[in-house]
Amino acid sequence: MSKGLLASYRVLDLGTAFAGSIPGHLLADMGCEVIKVEARQRFDPLRYGPGAVRKDKARTKEEADQECNAWFHTFNRAKLGVTLDFTVPEGREVFLDLVRCSDAIIENFTPDVLTKFNLDHPALRRAKPDVVLCSLSVAGAHGPLRDTRAYASSIVAMSGIDSVMGHGDRPEPVDPPNAHGDFNAGIFGAFSVLAALVHRNRTGQGQWLDLSAWESTSVFLMEGIMDYTMNGRIAGPQGNTHPTMAPHGAYPTKSDEAARDADGDKWASIACTTEEEWRGLCQAMGDPPWTKEERFADKHQRMKHRKELDQRIGEWTRQHTHYEVMEACQKHGVAAMPVLNTEEQLHDPHLRARRTHLEVEHFLLGKELLYRAPWNVGGVLPGVARPSPRLGEHNDYIYNQLLAMTKSEMARLHEVGVA
Repeated sequence: MSKGLLASYRVLDLGTAFAGSIPGHLLADMGCEVIKVEARQRFDPLRYGPGAVRKDKARTKEEADQECNAWFHTFNRAKLGVTLDFTVPEGREVFLDLVRCSDAIIENFTPDVLTKFNLDHPALRRAKPDVVLCSLSVAGAHGPLRDTRAYASSIVAMSGIDSVMGHGDRPEPVDPPNAHGDFNAGIFGAFSVLAALVHRNRTGQGQWLDLSAWESTSVFLMEGIMDYTMNGRIAGPQGNTHPTMAPHGAYPTKSDEAARDADGDKWASIACTTEEEWRGLCQAMGDPPWTKEERFADKHQRMKHRKELDQRIGEWTRQHTHYEVMEACQKHGVAAMPVLNTEEQLHDPHLRARRTHLEVEHFLLGKELLYRAPWNVGGVLPGVARPSPRLGEHNDYIYNQLLAMTKSEMARLHEVGVA
């Protein structure tokens, strides 16, 4: 396993939930030593939120509440864990000692939380002048809605994504099932920290990065915003169709009995943007006579007759499995892929060949699969350095080695609730 390109950097991760955990998760995958800082009184709520797995293996209620969440395991793998309450004076001083030996800090509190405890960027700079602070909030640190509170679903709604999801015959907004707002904000957070570290290496200057999850998610709607400013059109739901492609959508296929969904449905995604790709699809389907009809003669005609086109293509796809549809189409230069469920993702031959999922040993759950970083460096696949940390798992290393405290000093901090 490669140590990673950023093995010389240390990051303090104060983030919680998805958005706050993802920047540190990505930086840890790149090799940074990422220390997740939690107070025993207020640990990351992602530890006990939805997504708990195998609680039956927990030996205590604390383990069941704190150590069994699949989302926490995913977005906090490869991190170190320390318990430290920086909201009390003594804890604040210990935290500043950690800042002095670190390169960057990530947090997703509402604005002014760090200021309340005299830990805003000016205070942090007094401890370490070139420190990088990444503050990720719902709407940013400035503006009328700076104090807005929201979860990922609310952020997606604010960004306008809900307004274009679903089908045109159902005007009500559709909330995507995944936390797109948090994921996108987290990726931008990691990217901004990297940029700030490059800037620091060139100039010696630290940075305060003020990120808005709302703005990070609104980029998904830029095409619609440009269309409105230029043409006065307000984007709305368009189902699986595309404004310039036909065919474009998910088509029903023959179910593979070896890997059935709960309802037995299987699908393949097919998209054609050029006439060459359309001819390739016709060849993949065996050049049936209907493909020569005038109503399918060019893209504009096909877009006008989408319903009939999709029905015809569906008659062909139903005769084949979703993988067979992909293979036939790809052979003729057509963009087509199977719609995979979680079981199929895990067993897909290509993903297995690339070792997309790696096994780690969790202290409580035993062997668990985590996805590796989706890149390799110089042909070397990155591994997963360690599973997600138990609450305070690496206190000894951080207090005794990094901060050079004695065992008795650390024990006293634990007794008074700081560590």
